[in-house]
Order: sequence, then structure tokens, then C-alpha cells
Amino acid sequence: MSKLSHLDDAGNAAMVDVSEKKVSARTAIASGKVVFPSAVFEELSAQDFLGKKGSIIQTAVIAGIQAVKKTSDLIPLCHQLSLSKVKVDIVPSDNCLQITCTVKCNERTGVEMEALTGVSVSALTIYDMCKALSHDIVIGEIKLNEKTGGKSDYRS
Repeated sequence: MSKLSHLDDAGNAAMVDVSEKKVSARTAIASGKVVFPSAVFEELSAQDFLGKKGSIIQTAVIAGIQAVKKTSDLIPLCHQLSLSKVKVDIVPSDNCLQITCTVKCNERTGVEMEALTGVSVSALTIYDMCKALSHDIVIGEIKLNEKTGGKSDYRS
């Protein structure tokens, strides 16, 4: 079994030393969804996902992009990265909004946490903007779909 990379030999939290790694093009794609009660989803759909606070989808897209840029401030052992691209897509589906976040950079470490953070904060923003309609909104299935670059690629 591999050892956890964010623990030192004494079991203390430690940021991974990436100084010896080669810079490479790295991409991560994460996804998740926000599930609504049927009546709430129908109401939101009928209003083109416009609420009293503005466009639910566009606000969540902007929040997700901001979150990606702040990941190292939120997740203690993440490195600050110079990002090349951040894209957040939010698409209505069966009683839910599907969220996908794609992040790219040329760095010594990957952008998985950035993509996951983008999805998470987008979902929380949707919840915040819709909670007046129902508290039975469920955020779920947040996962890494794929990563490329570095020593190994991953696809779920």
C-alpha cells in the first residue's frame, strides 16, 4: 500500500515537496450535481433558473471559478498554482443541475483539488440561492472524472 503523501515520517501534516518534479501540462475534470424536489426543479426551470438574487447558473459558474483560484487558501496543503484555464459548466438534467469543472495548468503538481473545489463551491452556491424554496436540496456525487499529466493519468 502506498503511503499518504501529506504526512511526514512522524505522522505530521506536511506539504509535498514538488521542487524536483518536472513541469508538465496537467488537466483535471471533476463533476457533481445538485438534486431538487420535482416541484422546485419545475419552478426553477420555468423561470430559466433566474431567482431573486439573479441567474442561479451564472452566479454558480462565477463562484466555482473564484473557488478554483482560491483552492490553496481553502485546502491547507495545496500548492498555489498558476492556472491556464478554468471552465465550469452547469446543465439542467432530471430534477438536477449537473456541474462539471475543468482546470488546466503547466505546473509541477496536479489540479485535481482545484477541479473538485470548483464543483463543490458551485454546488453550494446553487444551494444558497435556492434554499428559500426548499431545504430538501441534495448536493452529491462530487468526484474526480479524470486527470492527465504528471506520472500517471486517471479516468473514472
